[in-house]
Amino acid sequence: MLVDIIAEVTGTVWKVCAQAGQTLAPDEEVLVIESMKMEIPICTRGSGTLYELLVAEGDMIQEGAVVARLEVGGA
Repeated sequence: MLVDIIAEVTGTVWKVCAQAGQTLAPDEEVLVIESMKMEIPICTRGSGTLYELLVAEGDMIQEGAVVARLEVGGA
């Protein structure tokens, strides 16, 4: 099952911390957004494999945008 990872704020992707295919633990950083001179980490809520990353460093994103998809659980 794929789970969307959502941006909680509007800003710029400052740093990408994970790559597609990487296994991630709960609360692991996927990327960091810079918004109003603050760095806001976007983290997983559960464990799984990063299925796809939909943004790159320097991209502007809006609050609520899907930034990545995490593959969780078995078939």
